[in-house]
Amino acid sequence: MTQGSQHSADDPRNADIRISVNGVLKHRDQAVVSVFDSGFVLGDGVWEGFRVVGGHPVFLESHLDRLYEGAKALALDIGLDRTGLTRAIYDTLDGNGMHGDGVHVRLMVTRGVKRTPYQDPRVTAGPATIVIIPEYKTPSDETARRGLSLFTVHVRRGHPDVQDPKLNSHSKLNCITACIQAYTAGADEALMLDPHGFVATCNSTHFFIVRKGEVWTSNGQYCLGGITRGNVIALCRDAGIPVQEKPFSLTDVYGADEAFVTGTFAGVVPVHTIDGRRIRDERGPTVERLQALYRALVARDAAGRRRPE
Repeated sequence: MTQGSQHSADDPRNADIRISVNGVLKHRDQAVVSVFDSGFVLGDGVWEGFRVVGGHPVFLESHLDRLYEGAKALALDIGLDRTGLTRAIYDTLDGNGMHGDGVHVRLMVTRGVKRTPYQDPRVTAGPATIVIIPEYKTPSDETARRGLSLFTVHVRRGHPDVQDPKLNSHSKLNCITACIQAYTAGADEALMLDPHGFVATCNSTHFFIVRKGEVWTSNGQYCLGGITRGNVIALCRDAGIPVQEKPFSLTDVYGADEAFVTGTFAGVVPVHTIDGRRIRDERGPTVERLQALYRALVARDAAGRRRPE
């Protein structure tokens, strides 16, 4: 078992990283937030994860779009505009000497410290808490070649009037319980269905299949607005690869020629087994082509970036 698409080898340099807590860089052993923080008490916050290539966070505008949209939906005042938050990210990278590749950043924003442990946002006592964690993390080459196993779980992706799956919130118990069911069944990640029984997404990545040269993914109604997902769909269209966003069932999945997942950290990762059905032993030609196209897109985005003034 590979521990999912997020699997990477431990890097000893991470023992001494500096983490930004409200603009102050602290050694990881001293980087803490209050037990009254809204994120700890209630999971009240939004977050983003992004890769750093050539010292630059790639697809940063898209990540910030999603972060600020989520914060607006939660009536959460981040307290920094996009320029200020971008500077804070670069300051964190600079403070760690991270000017190359192989870095992953987790940006977390919570509503801030509460006067008492209670859900009402009006008892928040101060500004938002902003934490930026940079780590040396490189996706596994073996995972990119051999792929993952998935298990379809009973935990569904719900309707937006219960908990909107478009929100990249700190409240991830829906995905966590799905993940637990998958790994206890011996799989790497969970495949999750929507309320109607069609395939929705995975617990931490987005899911695609390839059938007779066509790439299929869900209609997106019951999953996070994935940035890598969107980039891969656009790459398919630009490269002349037929792609559809549509409802499809597990029967369609089991009969697929190829399957893969997408995510910010690992990019495009093949899937070799789903619910005990072998899809293929290693990545197929469509996955290999999309991996190359995505690597080129990442490189172009990084090369076109400039540091904030």
